[in-house]
Amino acid sequence: MTTPTSVAVLSGGISLEREVSLRSGGRVADALADRGHRVTRLDVDASLVRTLEEGGFDVAFLALHGSAGEDGTIQSLLELIGLPYTGPDVLASSIAWNKPIAQGLFARAGIAVPARVTLTQQAFREMGATAAVDRIAGELGHPIVVKPATGGSSLGLTIVDEPARLPQAIVGAFSYADAVLLEGFVAGTEVAVTVLDGHALPPVEIQPKEGAYDFAARYTAGATEFHVPARLDPAVLQACEQTATRAYDAVGARHISRADLIVDDAGQPWLLELDTCPGLTRTSLAPLAAAAADLAFADLCERLVDLALRDARTTARP
Repeated sequence: MTTPTSVAVLSGGISLEREVSLRSGGRVADALADRGHRVTRLDVDASLVRTLEEGGFDVAFLALHGSAGEDGTIQSLLELIGLPYTGPDVLASSIAWNKPIAQGLFARAGIAVPARVTLTQQAFREMGATAAVDRIAGELGHPIVVKPATGGSSLGLTIVDEPARLPQAIVGAFSYADAVLLEGFVAGTEVAVTVLDGHALPPVEIQPKEGAYDFAARYTAGATEFHVPARLDPAVLQACEQTATRAYDAVGARHISRADLIVDDAGQPWLLELDTCPGLTRTSLAPLAAAAADLAFADLCERLVDLALRDARTTARP
């Protein structure tokens, strides 16, 4: 069991996922406080570094979602001031945050990823909408998944069935990022696999009651049904777990990550993306997976604190 520790729980910030982050942070803070830890909740603002330096904290627990929490920014600041933190390090975070780069890395590692095209705003302007649509449609067919090259929680994601709707979807995704990732649609069962310290937790099957697993379906209680473990053949479940751990290793992650997958009708898992700071709300997937592995939410939070402190001790050795 973790020795009582002074923990700074970082959440909030100015990203589009601020409210979700605050919900994750509040739940983490309550769980750790109930276990006897000295917990301080901190929002990400201009005084954060000074507060962390002067606060006498043993560890920072990252419950941040969106750019500042997942792209390596906050990780860089914490390493500069020498404060241990939960979750993957700067490099792993920045790689996974950029979906086109991460997908290319996964493909090189032999992990199945959808056919894809990356399009920047500059390329879209210079090619013109018509030329871009024709090229992309010829490359990927239909449907096409359009999503910002960075970001999470399915913000800015659109599934396009008709070529005429593609330019509008691309422009919409550009409002979230300077580049978009366009992928060939893979039909199948949505599955998420959380990896904790290199070991896969039971895969979670995601079944929205209506439409796609979008932002509302993710964070509205009762909008989605979850099955843990996923209702798949044992061999397919094992393949999902292997895909998630291979993705974790490919980016050099540590502590925790969540792989979002589609399992097609042939039982092949396709990796869509890797989340290095998965949500910890009451409707989030990582806590569901932990519970299925008989790991209570407070135990999960303490485990992440232990991992951060363990790695800090290892790094400090001469």
